[in-house]
Amino acid sequence: MRTLITADHVLAHDGSGHVELRDGAVLVVDGRVVAVGPARELVSEANGEVDEHIALGESLLMPGLIDLDALADIDHLILDSWSDAPESARLEWSAAYFADGRHDVLDAAERSTMRRYALTQLALHGITSLMPIASEVHSAWAETHDDLADVARIASELGLRAFLGPSYRSGVHVTDDDGISSVAWNDDEGRRGFAEAVRFLDTVTALDDPLITGVLAPCRIETVREELLAATARESAARGALVRVHALQGLDERALILADHGITPMQLLDRAGLLTDRTIIAHGVYLGLHSEVDGEDCGDLAALAAAGASIIHCPLTNNRYAFLLERLSRYLDAGVNVSLGTDSFPPDLIRGIDAGVQLAKQQHGDLSRGLLAEYIEAATLGGARALHRPDLGRIAPGATADLVAFALDDLRLGPVEDPLRTLVLSGTGRDARFSMVGGRVVMRDGVIPGVDVAALRREGQRIFEKLRAAYGERDYRVHSAGVLPDAAGELFPPVFPVVGTSVLETPATGSLG
Repeated sequence: MRTLITADHVLAHDGSGHVELRDGAVLVVDGRVVAVGPARELVSEANGEVDEHIALGESLLMPGLIDLDALADIDHLILDSWSDAPESARLEWSAAYFADGRHDVLDAAERSTMRRYALTQLALHGITSLMPIASEVHSAWAETHDDLADVARIASELGLRAFLGPSYRSGVHVTDDDGISSVAWNDDEGRRGFAEAVRFLDTVTALDDPLITGVLAPCRIETVREELLAATARESAARGALVRVHALQGLDERALILADHGITPMQLLDRAGLLTDRTIIAHGVYLGLHSEVDGEDCGDLAALAAAGASIIHCPLTNNRYAFLLERLSRYLDAGVNVSLGTDSFPPDLIRGIDAGVQLAKQQHGDLSRGLLAEYIEAATLGGARALHRPDLGRIAPGATADLVAFALDDLRLGPVEDPLRTLVLSGTGRDARFSMVGGRVVMRDGVIPGVDVAALRREGQRIFEKLRAAYGERDYRVHSAGVLPDAAGELFPPVFPVVGTSVLETPATGSLG
């Protein structure tokens, strides 16, 4: 299959870094990029000997976006970062709920629909490679082998490149009726989950699908016993499997690990054998250099760089939850590889890049810092390095043809100055119009073939309402207050009061002028 793709702007790679090519073209043969250059030359050289010519016009064609902490559900962040309720703590299971027993909120068909909804969202926002986050908050415990087998099936059907493994944990964060948080442990579930994760690696090997790669994905390190972290490291070394672990994510994590182990999270990762070039750390925020920790780098960055471990920076989520990675450039200057993740809804890396650039400039107090190029590279080349896939994240001869194009012809974007600055300043991931993975077209003209978007939206809304209502059963504030007539309404109050359908009457206050 020979496909010629032309666009007004192409973000190509010249062997040393990204370069912008005006009026460019990319020739793809059997899933690989074989030529990149000026459109007039490649069109002439092709001389009509292509199976398809995709003319994208006033668009930016760039490497497909790589999301290593990708949306995997419907409600992540929507319900627990915007609450205006008093004492609006993060939603957590109540200790009483944990003790009383657990069950899935959704049935198997609904869970599958939720995953299809999430992966479709990723594709519509221009993401071509993904490593999904766990969505265990409404599961019986954590993800299972069969859950991830279903994700693999959906990703392959849509044509997305997926790096998958069921998340496993030994404990879960709970809060008692007095508002005191702790971790409730179930070691049998932890060991069972790890066994499921190892079995899934074998399942992926048997699938032999070039779009699906098995990884190990332990949950937040403060909820995983050290013996399981060490077992993860051994399995990773034996198989050469990547490990994605949530760590250095919060001050509560740091406090728990110091209390339980007497060492810092970085030291725990090292002791467990997880400081290697196969480890990808989401979010990597609370290192010693953070102003809320030591305020200076005591060697953490050098340790990460020396090990070759990667960080997943999730700027939009960091901003919304108010745990901020401080100055991305310090990580990069120290030689730490940085990739990007969405981590929540919306799965929009363009908005995430914009948020990250703005935050970095504010932190530096210098408009010349927080370079857009650093964030674009993290979303492409940084992700590829973390995945040990030098064929991804670039448009160059020999690279795998994972591509995305963002339209630049919308009046609302304003005039096009630099295509990347225009996209990030004025656009969003919703401006994605075309994508290709391994030479297969995934999205064309903003449409994913075979996806009934209207039906998926309706079913997604129904599932979301079911998940929202279930928090009333699980959240500690409901248990501490007793049964509430509208638990979900108490947990998620509207921005303004919702009134009835009758016409409102207000006392006259004089002229409205």
